[in-house]
Amino acid sequence: MGELAIKIRIAEREYPMRVKEEEEERLRVVGKILNERLRFFKDQFGIQDKQDLLAMVAFETMVDKLKLEDEQNSHQTKIGEQLSVLDELLSSNK
Repeated sequence: MGELAIKIRIAEREYPMRVKEEEEERLRVVGKILNERLRFFKDQFGIQDKQDLLAMVAFETMVDKLKLEDEQNSHQTKIGEQLSVLDELLSSNK
């Protein structure tokens, strides 16, 4: 697969980039979501400054990322504990 030259519009500015073909759709979706979140903060809180809007979206994104990482770590810990219990059960039945 080759690379494409695309432009993603975020906060009324275009950003040219070169992306792998298989990543194009994902990046366009991300651009759409970013613009929706920018619009939400603008409408909900009356924030007009683009830098403030971008900062709020970046902050929200990092909070969500950390929450997901915590949940993932919790799930991995639980899975590890369950695997240990299964291993003990299998070992004791030999």
